[in-house]
Amino acid sequence: MNAEKIKKAREELEAVLKELTNPDITSNWEKFEELSRKKEKLEKILDADKEIKETEKQIEENKTILKESEHSELTVLAETEIAQLEERKRNIEERLKSLLEEKNTGGDETTKKDNNQNQAAIIEIRAGTGGQEAALFAGDLFRMYSKYADSQEWKQKILDSHPTELGGFKEIIFEFASTNRSKSRDVFAKMKYEGGVHRVQRIPETEKSGRIHTSTATVAVLPKPKSAEIKIKADEIKIDFYHSSGPGGQNVNKRMTAVRITHLPTGIVVTSQNERNQRQNKENALAILAARIMEKKEQESQEKLGGKRKNQIGWAKRAEKIRTYNFPQDRVTDHRIKKSWHNIEKIMDGEIDKMIKTLQERLEDGEDDN
Repeated sequence: MNAEKIKKAREELEAVLKELTNPDITSNWEKFEELSRKKEKLEKILDADKEIKETEKQIEENKTILKESEHSELTVLAETEIAQLEERKRNIEERLKSLLEEKNTGGDETTKKDNNQNQAAIIEIRAGTGGQEAALFAGDLFRMYSKYADSQEWKQKILDSHPTELGGFKEIIFEFASTNRSKSRDVFAKMKYEGGVHRVQRIPETEKSGRIHTSTATVAVLPKPKSAEIKIKADEIKIDFYHSSGPGGQNVNKRMTAVRITHLPTGIVVTSQNERNQRQNKENALAILAARIMEKKEQESQEKLGGKRKNQIGWAKRAEKIRTYNFPQDRVTDHRIKKSWHNIEKIMDGEIDKMIKTLQERLEDGEDDN
């Protein structure tokens, strides 16, 4: 029975991918979002089926060891692994069953649980002053947020990135989205106060004289618009394709898979080069573009507001210095609420939930009115 459903899911995915390549799809943002969600769901089904088959193969390999091995230690290990693999297989089968039922009933975990929650956020991190050290710090911030997202059981997806030769980033743009297992479903509410200028004070690995350097990186946190919130018309955008580039600026793909989209009414330009094909990069670029257009509209409306209401909106103030990471003093200080936390290594390892909760409590109570 499942085999027929898997075959049907594979056929549906091929049809969805073909539809997503249609140039006219960008004129219907709602349809584009619907197809993207369907693609993601079908890919989860096929991935689960693949995991089951791989697990079954590992079980059979261990059963062969039990039959053929004369070493007691090997047989004990094989028996233990078989038990673990069978448990894993049962869990994946349950997940697959749930995905197939959700598909048949038309359920959508990311849109129907609570329409008042922003269950996805787009985060942009850019290296500021400080050269290579600033780029390394941007990479450290990305890893910090990525590990925090893991702890919240959020999905993560890199939409665009420009890495440096030393392992940092000139810029990285990524998406966090809640799942049905997420500890927090309102992703934007958790992340929105991370927007602003982050400053680091430390001795760079490349510094031979032991001198402390100060570098910065900027963070912007944007809610991912729902399909009804932003309409992008095909005649309002210009799409260019080009070769994606690596850390040294060299072309890393013979085909022109990188995408640049210009929104003609606003002049907003976005790019995406992380994926291996134009279609996926185009999807990523459109997601960034929708978030930027929504940010611009919100900023324009904020200009008409003042005082407490303006501050409580919580949109990323890209130029505001919000936090300092002082490594020599093992301290992270948030300047908006004048509070410090110690054990900086754990914080950079993603343990920021206490910090985020404190910011939510203090800033949402209107303590940022100054």
